[in-house]
Amino acid sequence: MTFNLADLFEAAVDEFGDREYLVADGQRRTYAQMEERANRLAHHLADQGVGPGDHVGIYSYNCAEWVETAWAVFKLRAVWININYRYVHDELRYLFANADLVALVHQAEFGPRVTELLPGLPDLRHVVTVDDGSGVPAPVGAVAFEDAIADGRPDRDFEPRSGDDRYVLYTGGTTGMPKGVVWRHEDVFYALGGGVDPTTNTRILRPEEMVAKGLGGQLTLFPIAPLMHGATQWAVMGQSFVGNRIVLTARFDPEAVWDLVERERVNSVMITGDAMGKPMVEALDGPGASRDLSSLLAITSSAALFSAPVKDQFFEHLPDIVIVDAIGSSESGNNGMATLTKGQTAMKSGPTVSILGDTVVFDEELRPVPPGSGVIGKIARSGDIPVGYYNDPGKTAEVFVTVDGHRYVMPGDFATVEADGTITLLGRGSVCINSGGEKIFPEEVESAVRSHPDVLDAIVVGAPDDRWGQRVAAIIHPREGRHPTLEGIQEHCRQAIAGYKVPRQLHVVDSILRSPSGKPDYRWAAAIVEDVPQETDSGGARTAPTS
Repeated sequence: MTFNLADLFEAAVDEFGDREYLVADGQRRTYAQMEERANRLAHHLADQGVGPGDHVGIYSYNCAEWVETAWAVFKLRAVWININYRYVHDELRYLFANADLVALVHQAEFGPRVTELLPGLPDLRHVVTVDDGSGVPAPVGAVAFEDAIADGRPDRDFEPRSGDDRYVLYTGGTTGMPKGVVWRHEDVFYALGGGVDPTTNTRILRPEEMVAKGLGGQLTLFPIAPLMHGATQWAVMGQSFVGNRIVLTARFDPEAVWDLVERERVNSVMITGDAMGKPMVEALDGPGASRDLSSLLAITSSAALFSAPVKDQFFEHLPDIVIVDAIGSSESGNNGMATLTKGQTAMKSGPTVSILGDTVVFDEELRPVPPGSGVIGKIARSGDIPVGYYNDPGKTAEVFVTVDGHRYVMPGDFATVEADGTITLLGRGSVCINSGGEKIFPEEVESAVRSHPDVLDAIVVGAPDDRWGQRVAAIIHPREGRHPTLEGIQEHCRQAIAGYKVPRQLHVVDSILRSPSGKPDYRWAAAIVEDVPQETDSGGARTAPTS
């Protein structure tokens, strides 16, 4: 047995076969049932010529078939490619071609898009369609998913695998075209799959130790974001190795989430910041909202801002839970985490976490930032890091650097190092606002804006400014019946952030455009603010920064 993801899953199957493994929109699978169906699909794909190193796309909402496909592909030493179902024609065409897909498993709803793309993709030679009840015709020549399962053998008779097999995670799409991050199985297991204990920084030495972790009992976890995003992929895979149970939902609905938490006795929910957390916690205030949530022990947030006011609301309703802030990226894995209990949510410029593994913050000269210095640097990580970006040597050379003989990944996240050695995340450099030479990180301002009682959601971006280069612009979705003004937002924000960070431009919209995981779409936001006249903001106020 190696540190190969399929090997780790099969070891869990052998130990926990009768345990329920997955609950997904009415479908249930034990570990043994998942294993048999994944084996059958793997043999079907192998009969179509899919083998080691080949890329198989998964284009679907969260469902049992998504997970079955993932394990089937890994069993063959092939590589599955996550496809963002929000993408339109040009983005899909780029991703399908860039990823060199040879096969595709897709939900029936997306059949017309697949049919449009197939003539330009001669290497994509096999398509499997998951019936979703939509009645949408499948592409010509596609095989129904259940027919593929019936066609394959249930035997586990695959060739030996390696920790050097590849896993690829496509990321991006809000600030640029998607990029495929290439990992070795062994490296990504340590970075994201549970190979390092986050509380002690100790490493698993033998693959068999993961099964031993699950012998004490089973927990139920509910990652809400789509499986096309890395955070949910690893919530599923990492918990699979220790025999835990996973609950999935195809679409985010706060009332439905709480119904599932109650009905399935969920122990831990994973969200992506305020975009999910805020509607969820407010649903607990709704009429008839009394539920038995006594099974819930923890709420974990990653990949998006989780503000102090929303955390406080959770603690008001669920005072005995813990809240975990986890920071990381597709390129670096888990960089750090903080576990909070009631009374520990005082607002800072960003999440402050204890660092994990070989994480460091470098200044502009690639020197470690001294604790307590106030210097802003970039998070870097060595050790268990990716090979690089798929089909993009230029981006690989830009993000992966060597310092004093050690190879680091630096995806662009800014941070400071506190006096006690913890790090405070400030945000991604690609969306940092430069106003008169001052760096302003949108997430810090967003946290302040969203805490305004009239604001339901907000995104902050830099708008063009002739004098200052950029000015801070806030795009807000107000609560129903509320009409916040720029002056009111400014007065509120000055209580939490420095004057030069306060928004100078305000846009009111009916909804904030985000990815299905809750990440803000900064390209959409930039397009809204870029055509506003230089001298006045959308509320008529002067735009020149003041303190």
